[in-house]
Amino acid sequence: MNARSMSFLLELESIIAERAGADPDSSYTARLLAAGTRRVAQKVGEEGVEVALAALGEDKTAIADEAADLLYHLLVLLRDRDMSLGDVLTVLEERHRDNAG
Repeated sequence: MNARSMSFLLELESIIAERAGADPDSSYTARLLAAGTRRVAQKVGEEGVEVALAALGEDKTAIADEAADLLYHLLVLLRDRDMSLGDVLTVLEERHRDNAG
């Protein structure tokens, strides 16, 4: 993974924020957010299961495809709950510090 790939994750977060205010008829992201937290959470759960099932196979492309779907839907969920990827990374950093010693 390179810095460009990591920066795209932040760019995707911005794209999701922009599309949140779009017409739901023209944007899947806006339609998903308009459906409410329950639907967004359901999609995260579905995608998590799909990643797990893909991991049982030997097709790395399938795992990557499903993981991409999971990351996207997770970012949408974070947006829905007025959170950011930064909030999650802060928790990971704190856990690492707490367990590094």
